[in-house]
Amino acid sequence: MSTGALQPEGPMRLYDTARQAVVPFEPGEVVTMYTCGITPYDATHFGHAATYLTYDVLQRRLRDRGHDTKCVRNITDVDDSLLGKARELGVHYLDLAAGEIARFDDDMDALGMIPSWSEPRATSAIADIRGFIGMVLDRGHAYTAGGAVYFDVGSWPAFGEVSHYDRATMLEYAAERGGNPDDPNKRDPLDFILWQPSQPDEPFWESLWGPGRPGWHIECSALALRELGTTIDLHGGGGDLIFPHHECESAQSEAATGEPFVRHWMHQAMVRMDGEKMSKSLGNLVFVSELRKEWDTRAIRLAAVVHHYRTPWEWDDTIMPAAAARLDAWNAAGQGTGGLLDARAALDDDLDTPTAVAAIDAAAAAGQGVSAAAALLGVHLDA
Repeated sequence: MSTGALQPEGPMRLYDTARQAVVPFEPGEVVTMYTCGITPYDATHFGHAATYLTYDVLQRRLRDRGHDTKCVRNITDVDDSLLGKARELGVHYLDLAAGEIARFDDDMDALGMIPSWSEPRATSAIADIRGFIGMVLDRGHAYTAGGAVYFDVGSWPAFGEVSHYDRATMLEYAAERGGNPDDPNKRDPLDFILWQPSQPDEPFWESLWGPGRPGWHIECSALALRELGTTIDLHGGGGDLIFPHHECESAQSEAATGEPFVRHWMHQAMVRMDGEKMSKSLGNLVFVSELRKEWDTRAIRLAAVVHHYRTPWEWDDTIMPAAAARLDAWNAAGQGTGGLLDARAALDDDLDTPTAVAAIDAAAAAGQGVSAAAALLGVHLDA
């Protein structure tokens, strides 16, 4: 819930990926937000946590300003990665998903995340997805081929207006991120799957286009529209989702509804380790569940928010000791409102958590209690 009436403050300003600028973010009293959630085939790593912490801090400041927030975080419980991992382990894909979802939820609870307003599963939206595909076909923006349904990017002149990538970059990322540009059934290598035939050992649902399962991008579109309505105030996730996932989401959603899909796109920079982004495919991961065995979860949160959400950074062995020392200093400073005004101003300036942290550090060093400002970052100090 919000903290009361909207405060007469200047506007919050956030970087918008599609507009490529820091712009005012001025939603109504209720802020609708969607962040892409997990594909539950492995444990929560720190790259995941950094994204969800960014959305958590944003919600805390919006609520502090007097808004209510409705943040939806989906679960992609039917997907190539999940099905492949279940096949490798010899388990049912929903059993694998259930175990990983439980681990993820435990990690999020431990980190003190504001609970999602809704956490829908892709498998709950099959009827919505089939209806959505029908709308896109009826409007002339999709075609059938080889038992699949594809979105026709050539029919959508706005394709590319989220990412602003050139065609060569789009093709490169599509190949890296499951877009399969070499699919011979496509009219254009950048066309993307809305509905696909299932392999013999994969789940399937009946449809007008034959038995199969949804493509990745349409799952989020259908869930976002079902849960939050035609136009969402803010949508995002990790920066690696800008293309193809969010570009495709935007195109197919607006093609289906004829209305703007997202007012503001917000993306989290990558957390890197060993010179590469943290990713399950590379295996260079720091798992939240492992960090929790050694460190206070408030320090884990501080390890993320000390970095600006739009700046990539490298994980190393100094991160957690520094975060733990900062937590000790803030706890020693005790209760009070020191640094609160400066932290609020910093968060309103493109969610500048490093400046907010520095303001709290300065207040604590000056002997002021900093509990209120720390709570704005989701760090609840000892009484």
